[in-house]
Amino acid sequence: MFARWLQRQWFQRRLTPALWLLLPLNLLFVAVTGWRRRTVRPVRLPVPVVVVGNLIVGGAGKTPLTLWLVAQLQTRGWRPGIVSRGYGGAAELPRPVTAAAAAPDVGDEPVLLARRSGVPVWVGRDRVAAAQALLAAEPAVDVIVCDDGLQHLRLGRDVELAVFDRRGAGNGWRLPLGPLREPLSRLSTVDAVIGNDFASAGLAGSTPHFAMRLQPGSFYRLDDASQTCSVEALHGKTLHALAGIGDPARFFRTLQGLGLDFVAHPFADHHAYTADDLAFGQDAVLLMTEKDAVKCAGLTTGEAWVLPVEAELSPALTDLIVEKLRGRPIA
Repeated sequence: MFARWLQRQWFQRRLTPALWLLLPLNLLFVAVTGWRRRTVRPVRLPVPVVVVGNLIVGGAGKTPLTLWLVAQLQTRGWRPGIVSRGYGGAAELPRPVTAAAAAPDVGDEPVLLARRSGVPVWVGRDRVAAAQALLAAEPAVDVIVCDDGLQHLRLGRDVELAVFDRRGAGNGWRLPLGPLREPLSRLSTVDAVIGNDFASAGLAGSTPHFAMRLQPGSFYRLDDASQTCSVEALHGKTLHALAGIGDPARFFRTLQGLGLDFVAHPFADHHAYTADDLAFGQDAVLLMTEKDAVKCAGLTTGEAWVLPVEAELSPALTDLIVEKLRGRPIA
């Protein structure tokens, strides 16, 4: 309950008086993160590294951007691999992620990345160790894409992308007074700012900025991905939509844009679902994101459909990234 209240305060675009009690913790957070930035020495890998991250707490669209980037790099002749913290999973030491992996073991986003990307995916608390393990196991990989990790300072990187969704920077304050993990001035040092359904120019300043749109695909059945469903076939049914992502409202807006009438059930990001969470009645038809789907398989015997999304961005972003990768100094 407190976490939900805090997030509501963060994204009111101003610092509410109730948050001033957290000022001592804010000062401590700023001091500790500043000390880490001054003392941590990054480790350079033998291949270039692209970090896809954000400044705010929670998701803003990093995973679909990562999938888009991996596909773009492949079209340019690169052989990418993906590393991730595996948030929500139990993995501490580096380990590979397969399409059949369990989300409680490796995290929900890495499972989705493994299923959708078709490239090697490794997770671990230490992204440097995870990337080194991936390269040892997959010597053909010639570029690492890190899903999240903008604040993982030990991992040396050649390109940094910062993603924002329509919540922007919230009230503009750093944790715990606001949602920012780093100050907005950090955007002057990244290579590009990505606005996910958000006009990022106001935050980006002189940093290159690009618009990203998430285009919905076709619904597929939770228990059998070979079965698809049209939007028209869902009209007139008792629909319940659930979303445990950084901004659940984003998924609900997508469904509304498709003309669907449903009951919305927002959950916290990385929520660990139970069967009770999905029990909305015998006639209920469930709609969910792919990120939620990797944790909901086997929890319901009713009708449940998954909506995939694809990121759309200007090819100019790929040009910018590839140019920087080719100009990388030899490690």
